[in-house]
Amino acid sequence: MNPAAILTQLGDKATSGKALPPVDQWHPAHCGEMDLVICADGRWMHEGTPIGRARLVHMLSRVLRREPDGSYCLVTPAEKVTIQVEDRPFLAVDCSRIESDSAPTELGEAEPGQTESGQSEPLPDVWQLVTDQGDVVRLEGETCLTLSETPDGLWLPEVPVRFGLAARLHRNLYYRLLESAETHEQDDGSLTLGFMSGGRFQILGQLAADEVEV
Repeated sequence: MNPAAILTQLGDKATSGKALPPVDQWHPAHCGEMDLVICADGRWMHEGTPIGRARLVHMLSRVLRREPDGSYCLVTPAEKVTIQVEDRPFLAVDCSRIESDSAPTELGEAEPGQTESGQSEPLPDVWQLVTDQGDVVRLEGETCLTLSETPDGLWLPEVPVRFGLAARLHRNLYYRLLESAETHEQDDGSLTLGFMSGGRFQILGQLAADEVEV
């Protein structure tokens, strides 16, 4: 099977509307492997050749999921094929900050972000990331940046996106966020670098104690 054949099989399930196909609810038979690799730099390669049609890549990304054993599969209601991913299937390429709304509210029962006296408390700002396939990920709650090792042996941030899939921060976005990063000193003298979003510290990197300039 080739990538275009998957979309033909899916019909409008992959292309209609903004809602993602429910690939987490599809449990077809496994039909082997496809010679398709998602490179660490975001390129999709089929049989050694880059897929030049951005729309085809986008549609395929909508039917991608990660299996419990860590493998990556393209899934339709009828079949499932395994593909290879060098690092993470997506790249986070842009970000924006959603400022909190701290407008006062009427006295009464306290609501989230409000004290018992009815005074409004500022809600934490939230940053949202945008992936190379158009996913918007808000850094709040359980969705946060974590560090993981790249194929090059570097420890860089990633963020969960959907269906077990994650996005690695693109180098340009990573350095852009580092420019305004906060540093937190740890008990052992090491430093963590990051920023606040949704009331949680979002980690961008770490410096061991012997790497910290005095």
